[in-house]
Amino acid sequence: MENTSSDRAGAQALTGEQAQHDASLAPRDGRSHVIGPTAPGLLPITIPQMMQNTVAGYGENLAVVSSHQGIRRSYNELDRDVLRLAAGFLSLGMEKGDRVGIWAPNCYEWVLTQLATARLGVILVNINPAYRTAEVQYALNKSGCKALVAAEHFKTSHYIDMIRALAPELDRSDPTALQSEKLPHLRQVIAITPNAMNGVLRFCDVQKAGKPDHERRVDAIANTLSCDDAINIQFTSGTTGAPKGATLTHFNIVNNARFVTDRIALGPTDKLCIPVPLYHCFGMVMGVLGALSKGAAILLPNDGFDTALTLNCLEHEKCTALYGVPTMFVTMLESLKDRPRPLTSLRTGIMAGAPCPVEVMQRVGSEMNMTEVTICYGMTETSPVSFQSFVDDPLQLRCETVGRVHPHLEVKIVDETGAIVPIGAQGELCTQGYSVMKGYWEDDVQTADCTQDGWMQTGDLATLDENGFCRITGRVKDMIIRGGENIYPREIEEFLFTHPKVSQAQIFGIPDEKFGEIVCAWVVQTPGTELSPEDVLDYCEGQIARHKVPSHVRVVSQIPMTVTGKPQKFIMRDKMLDMLAPSDL
Repeated sequence: MENTSSDRAGAQALTGEQAQHDASLAPRDGRSHVIGPTAPGLLPITIPQMMQNTVAGYGENLAVVSSHQGIRRSYNELDRDVLRLAAGFLSLGMEKGDRVGIWAPNCYEWVLTQLATARLGVILVNINPAYRTAEVQYALNKSGCKALVAAEHFKTSHYIDMIRALAPELDRSDPTALQSEKLPHLRQVIAITPNAMNGVLRFCDVQKAGKPDHERRVDAIANTLSCDDAINIQFTSGTTGAPKGATLTHFNIVNNARFVTDRIALGPTDKLCIPVPLYHCFGMVMGVLGALSKGAAILLPNDGFDTALTLNCLEHEKCTALYGVPTMFVTMLESLKDRPRPLTSLRTGIMAGAPCPVEVMQRVGSEMNMTEVTICYGMTETSPVSFQSFVDDPLQLRCETVGRVHPHLEVKIVDETGAIVPIGAQGELCTQGYSVMKGYWEDDVQTADCTQDGWMQTGDLATLDENGFCRITGRVKDMIIRGGENIYPREIEEFLFTHPKVSQAQIFGIPDEKFGEIVCAWVVQTPGTELSPEDVLDYCEGQIARHKVPSHVRVVSQIPMTVTGKPQKFIMRDKMLDMLAPSDL
């Protein structure tokens, strides 16, 4: 959830409406410590209560369009569909506090499952659509999922086949009472498919399974829920170990969704296009719940990101807002060169997940009409957003920083001893407030490792300027130590971004017998240009310190990333080691 940059000397002057934000968002004592505004106030409500309020006020408004499924629903219709599914879940024996997994790409059923489980107080477990068999087994067993809602397949992943490989008992099982050796908690597999399968319930049949008595019980259960109840488990990427299940409450995600969409001035007449995955906070909290909090429409252009289908949705549905990671925007801009489209309805949106070059932000404003796009920073463990720019922040600051602190959050930047550093100094970013997770599911040790006295230790290196703008400068664990010199990859990446032929750059370290570690670079060339490793090295010569110049450069067609736009440096590191002969190391 971040857009990052190396620190720049001096803060830009604030003018116009933006200056009104300054007083409450700037550090006040010369230290890198800021407290967000206390207005608007926090709402102590649950997801069902938020939905009830929206349906009461905007029932006739368009709520959801799933373009690839041909589905359109008003808020009144969505509310009815959610009630039916919740009643169906109840008929299967699901109870408050049970865990239900969802393993599927973007679709209407995903949204229904998110809202129906919330209405029952059932904890939704988000499972990455890219997970393979061992990973899904770990997630289901760690969280103790009683049921799993799964697509039949997506791209090359055949989800039901993978579950059947883990639980061959499905072939002879009562579909409501699975008993599996490898998945001991799982009782039901609910497939989003029209096809009948042994041991598997169809989603469409669950929607019809509830009776009027079940529907009455759904409403009664919703009235017993507390905003402090856990309602969502999101597994982190697990790049340095087994995935951890960040556990979030109604209070966490309802309020974060509100504040994110406040900053882009989303309202009941807006149409928000969401091509980012729903399994991640970007899609389900900032997207679905963000739109729900305002009575705005949720537009799903496809099951996964597709440039043409997203542009079709923006054009035909006259969307006013769009979410995406920078690479999504770059591919859309390239497509618009070949086929310009009238995107005059677009106004705002959010770009997050990776750095945004200034020229990309400029083109998004001029060619996509998104002059009010904002940048966000956060992490799953903070529900997710803690910093965000305002729509009237200067464009340069919207690219070079991640904006300023959100309401009701306190943020500090600390050194290795835990002391708060002066303004402009680099340290680890820590966050405290309503958005911090309850903890990692059934993992007190890992929870204690990253939280202390209510503070979430993000693992991100950052600086704050005198106006409260935050710059993410790297990861604590990404630091390369070459011959005793500390090297921060983000600094070199930002320098390489200034090369006119470099569209993306990633820096990482690999082991070296002489220096301990050496610097490697993977770069993607700007479309229509030719770039060689020698070009990159020549560009570095005399411009950055010798020890920061990459020892190895590879020009690649794409950077390996998660579906949310996070670069996977561990993959790059492993591939680089495989490519290099022992004599090169």
